Amino acid sequence: MHRKIFNLEFDIRSTDWLIDKIRHQDIYAQNLYAALCNNEYVPKDVWGILKNIHWDCSWRYAANIVADIRELEDYTALYCSGSKGKDLFGFVEESYVTEEVETDFNNIGWILQTRRFVDLP
Repeated sequence: MHRKIFNLEFDIRSTDWLIDKIRHQDIYAQNLYAALCNNEYVPKDVWGILKNIHWDCSWRYAANIVADIRELEDYTALYCSGSKGKDLFGFVEESYVTEEVETDFNNIGWILQTRRFVDLP
């Protein structure tokens, strides 16, 4: 019997097309980092929901995930990049989830449960 691992990081790291986007698109990599920061995700899987599975991580951990996938020596190029990179086209603040990243997470079986960053009208 195959046992499902409910871990967003595992799913990101084991999805080839997502790895490719992270490695080759600077803006996407930063946007994914920002989306991981302090947000809470739940699996779309019924068993995951019934087991009350949640996944979240700190800014530093998120930066480490993306830096490791991009094969960077350390995470500091990403850490706080939303705050530091406000003037860079396409970079977003930590905890902000772009539509593209949200769609990609949905495609690998995860949905954003708690949105910590809210756009004001």
